[in-house]
Amino acid sequence: MHYEGKIYRPWMEAESVLIQTTLGCSNNQCTFCTMFDDKRFKVRDIEDVFKDIEEARIIYPFVESIFLIDGNVMAMRTENLLKVVEKVKATFPELKNLSLYSGFNDFRRKSISELKEIREAGVTMAYTGLESGDPVVLEKIKKKMTREHAIEGMAMAREAGIKVLASFIFGLGGKERSKEHAVNTTSLLNIIRPDAIAPMALAVQPGSELEREIARGEFTLPTPLQILEEEKYLLENMDDFPCYYWGDHGNNISPMRGMMPAAREPFLNKINRDIATNPVTKQNVIQTFAW
Repeated sequence: MHYEGKIYRPWMEAESVLIQTTLGCSNNQCTFCTMFDDKRFKVRDIEDVFKDIEEARIIYPFVESIFLIDGNVMAMRTENLLKVVEKVKATFPELKNLSLYSGFNDFRRKSISELKEIREAGVTMAYTGLESGDPVVLEKIKKKMTREHAIEGMAMAREAGIKVLASFIFGLGGKERSKEHAVNTTSLLNIIRPDAIAPMALAVQPGSELEREIARGEFTLPTPLQILEEEKYLLENMDDFPCYYWGDHGNNISPMRGMMPAAREPFLNKINRDIATNPVTKQNVIQTFAW
C-alpha cells in the first residue's frame, strides 16, 4: 500500500484501514490548518487506488472498517468514487463501515441522486469540518463555507441517507469572540442535527496562518476557562436530538464521550467540576499541542 505526504484520520477511526483515494484538500486555505500544506489537491489514479485495495486484502485477513483519505474524498467525480466504493465492498465482503472525509459544500456540489448512489454503494458516514457556526469566524478562518451552506449540505446528506459527523473547534473565535462562537455554533448544530459531533479544543499548528496572526497580535488565544465555558454552553443548549458526542480528543480539557441527550447531565457535572477545581482554569491562555 502507498501513501503520499502527511496522513490524517479521525481519532475514532484508529482501527480502520486507510485507503488514500485523493491527495490533500480542495480548499486547503483554512487559517488554523496545516494538514495538507505539503501537497496540492489531486484525485489519485483509480488503478493505483485499486492496487492499494488489493494489497490491503493481502495484508489484512479480516477488515470491518475502512476510511478513505485524504481531506475531502467526496469531492471526487461521482462515477470514480462509486468505482472505488464498489471495489472496496467487493474486496472486503465482511466490511461493516466505510467512511470518508467530506465538506458540506461537497454534498452541495452533487445531486441528491448522486449522493443516494454513493450511500447505496456502501458509504456509511462522512466526516465534515464545521469548525464554527459563527459567520464572522467562518469568514476569518477562510473556510469558504457559510451557515446556509452547512444547512443545505446537511439536508442533502440526510435525504440521501448518509450519516454525518460534524467536527468543530472550541476557542476558534479567540478570546474576543468566544461567546458568539459558542452561541452560533450551538444554534447551527440545533438546525442541522448531525448524527455525531466531534468538538476539539483549539490547537495552534506550527507554520499555520493562525500562528502568524497570533504573533502579529491579530488573534488572542482564549483562556482555558473560556474553552470550558464554550463546551458548557453547548451542553446546556443543544436540543434533544440523538447525536453521539465524541468529546474525547487528546487536546480537550474535559474529555468525554457518549450518546446525547442521555449523557447531558453527567457531562455537565464533569464540566462544572473542571470549571470549579481544575487548576488549568487559572491560566491566562490555553496550551496548545499540534495534531
